[in-house]
Amino acid sequence: MADNRQTGPDDLDRRIASAKAASSRGVGSAEARAESRGWAVGIEFVGVVLVSGLIGWGLDHYALNSAPWAMIIMLVLGFVAGVYRVSKITAQFDANPNSK
Repeated sequence: MADNRQTGPDDLDRRIASAKAASSRGVGSAEARAESRGWAVGIEFVGVVLVSGLIGWGLDHYALNSAPWAMIIMLVLGFVAGVYRVSKITAQFDANPNSK
């Protein structure tokens, strides 16, 4: 089978330009905003749980000497707070899909 492609720098530049144009059409601005919102919600959830766990660990080791109970309680409270924040944020996104 014969290869009908041209060879040379001009043909390579043309193929590179067409590949870049095709890849830039793949993701729209609405999809990019939705993806960044999703990452922000996920990072906030994980951050709330980690910070509350760190506070519980600090209380266990430095203040209460009750290891691991304060950390467990704070992790559960952090999880509940994270779920609450995620539900509020996603409700805002659903109410106004154009919000930033």
